Formats: sequence, structure tokens, C-alpha cells
Amino acid sequence: MSAMATWIVAVSQVAAGTASLPAAPPPETLAPGVALLRGAMLPQRGPDGNTVVFEAPDGLVVVDTGRHDWHSDAILAFARERRRPVVAILNTHWHLDHSSGNDRIKAAFPDAPVYATNAVDRALAEGGFLARNLEASKGMLDDPELGETQKEEVRIFLATMAGSDVLRPDVVVDANGARAIGGRDFELRITDGAVTDGDLWLYDDKSGIAVIGDLVTMPVPFFETACPAQWRKSLDAVWATPFTLAIPGHGEPMTRAGFDSYRASFKAFMDCVYGSLEAARCAAAWADGIAPLLGLDDGARATARRYAEYYVGMLRENGGKSADCLTR
Repeated sequence: MSAMATWIVAVSQVAAGTASLPAAPPPETLAPGVALLRGAMLPQRGPDGNTVVFEAPDGLVVVDTGRHDWHSDAILAFARERRRPVVAILNTHWHLDHSSGNDRIKAAFPDAPVYATNAVDRALAEGGFLARNLEASKGMLDDPELGETQKEEVRIFLATMAGSDVLRPDVVVDANGARAIGGRDFELRITDGAVTDGDLWLYDDKSGIAVIGDLVTMPVPFFETACPAQWRKSLDAVWATPFTLAIPGHGEPMTRAGFDSYRASFKAFMDCVYGSLEAARCAAAWADGIAPLLGLDDGARATARRYAEYYVGMLRENGGKSADCLTR
């Protein structure tokens, strides 16, 4: 597995040392009846994506479930504190930092269906992204160069793959449109290839909130399974929705102005990838473009440049897309 692919699958090898898992993050109120449970990216750990919980007439609608027990613990604690059941799980996409927690939430609330596209089927099939990485991971626990924290992350991945049926949707979402889930109305939107073969994002008219998964991630887009040309179109589709706040898969909630800045930077970055400038210049332009979204964190800017440069090379090697992109 590549160092970047491990962000999605098993173990982040970006930083040295080990990190203990944090306590469950406190929920943050985004709007009445809408809460954010923040994800995290820790050294030597795979990430957890953001979770958004909507309070509906019938119970709680949970969008994305993270990777680690600490994150699913936060979701379960939220349900206990409010004395309300989880009545539905929506996975924006199949990357495991957004869906590994399905099993623990379903164990506590077995009647809660998983809503998602069926893009995970190809990832799990022979030769698919997850199947390939499972094969590559089998010998990692015997690698003396791998630290114990990293091995723990590999075990999490292997355990998730052993119960991979829970990654599949109970309700396949295959078309755009309004849908009542748990008694609350949402507008569901499907991408035709973007971060994965098919991603789910939603707009909640009641709160003005759009939950967009990894269509936005900080400090860089994650391109391992992506079709960037379709991704650009998907960002335009989000912009055309009258949201007031967009919740990315990783990073801070975004105003419309912040989202538009990210959208413009994404397009400029891909134009650079398709051009002939050296990778370092494309990466520097990306980091400069999103600098207002990163604030004054010089470390985050350096990380953004490093990862962006990696992705320029990866995308160019595959004709401007990931090797797993079906779009020609």
C-alpha cells in the first residue's frame, strides 16, 4: 500500500512515534437538531471522518461512522444522552474512515438501515481497492519494522474486512431526489464518479446544511480512488445548492465563501496537473490557494504542499485520474 492509500485503508505512516486514541469528542451544535462529531487525524493512525447527526421525529440519522472505537463511542454516547435510537446510517462513501463504525452502531441499533450507493461492491470484489489492500496487509503484522500502533491499525482494517458485509447498503441510493429518513426530509445527491464510483451527499433544507463527505477534505483532496473531472462537476453541483454551511469529510465546517474558495483551488490544481508545470509548483499553488482555510498553521501548509506534490505525480501517472477511476 502507498503511504497515502493507508489514510483510507489501514495505517497512516506520515509521522513518527505513536499516539494514544483520544477521548470521545464532545458534540458541537451546528443548528437546532444538527450536531457535529469531529473526526481526527493522529500520527501513526488512520483518520476518522467527520460525523453529522440529525435529530428526526423517529430518532437519530447518523451520517458517517468513523473508523475507531473512540469515534463510534461518541455516536453511541450521543444517542444515550438524548435517549433516542439511531434509526438510520448514511455513508457518504465507502472509505473506511467513514464506514468502519457501521458494525458497532448496527450492533447497538440493529434495525437502523445503512443508506449508501453500491460503489463499495467493486471495492470489495476481487481486484478491487479494498480487496487488493487486504491482500497486501496480510503479512504486515509479521513485519518487524512496523510499530505496535501501526499494527493495531492493521488489525482494525483486518477486523473491518472480516465483517465487510456491514459496509454494504441495506438501502441502495441510486438516484437524486427527496427522501424522508426517520421522518425528516432530506435531498439526497449521487455523484457519477468523484471520490469513488458513486458518492452520496445530502442537503437538509430545514437547517441549510449540506453534508458533502470527502468532496472536500483538508489539507488536500484524497485522490486514491477518484475521478477528478467528475469531482469538479460535483463541487459545482454542491455550489448550486442553497446551503449556508457545508460539512466536509475532514476539516472545519465551511461557509459558502469558504467552499467556493476550495472549489476554485481544486479547479486550479487540476488545471496544473493537466499542464506541464513541475509538481512542486502545482503543490505550492494549491497550498497558497487554500491558505485562508488553513489559517496561520505553517505545519498544515507544509503538509498540504507535500501531499499535493505526491498527488500530482500519482494523477499524472494515470492520465489525470486514479488507477481505480472508471471514467475515460
